[in-house]
Amino acid sequence: MTRLANKTAVITGGSTGIGFETAKQFIAQGARVIITGQNETRLNAAADALGENAIPVKADVRSLTDLDHLAAQVEATFGKLDILFANAGIGYFAPIEQVDEAFYDNQFDINVKGVFFTVQKLVGLLNEGASIILNASAVNEKGVPMGSLYFATKAAVRSFARSLAAELAPRQIRVNAVSPGIVRTNFESKLGLPDGAFEGFIEAVKEAAPLHREGKPEEIAQAVVFLASNESSYVTAVDLVVDGGYMNV
Repeated sequence: MTRLANKTAVITGGSTGIGFETAKQFIAQGARVIITGQNETRLNAAADALGENAIPVKADVRSLTDLDHLAAQVEATFGKLDILFANAGIGYFAPIEQVDEAFYDNQFDINVKGVFFTVQKLVGLLNEGASIILNASAVNEKGVPMGSLYFATKAAVRSFARSLAAELAPRQIRVNAVSPGIVRTNFESKLGLPDGAFEGFIEAVKEAAPLHREGKPEEIAQAVVFLASNESSYVTAVDLVVDGGYMNV
């Protein structure tokens, strides 16, 4: 299939989970993809698994120097860019009394600062009619004990999609968010919850969602492919929620 034939793409956090699965589907649809990550060994292994149309670039989205390097690599490799999936993110839960400045800064630096400056550094390379997809979360409108920081970062990402869509519309660049529900990847293991509490959280969300199950990385990736492709050419500023109905029923 060639829904993304001859397209060029960047996926941050592309070595595992949703990012890796999205890279796989982009390539299957005809795109060439640069994937980024902080762990060079894991990043190179992911690129090897994806094949010749995947190019690894080591980058920490918290570092503007790294993002400048990424932009230089994109320009040298592709010239211009058609698709940006700002996917890199983390999430930790903690009671408000236990949150210190480092805990706060780490989540906002990766999930908010990292997303914003990834877009800023690459926006000049985007072709007219390009697509930007931001990985938000189905929790961006929810309130859950101990999740205040993580949920707030994802609400900020959702807000970015609205404002950046308005700002980049004169170039016909579409900006949308994708908001996954519970998806079992290595990301969820970083919530910082004890095993029992984490599994309890997963089960509570599954019970509340009409489909009563977790999502799969490939199901999120399919939504991202849609937003990246010309099939969504009249779609911008939306939040595509892929959560088994958790947020809306």
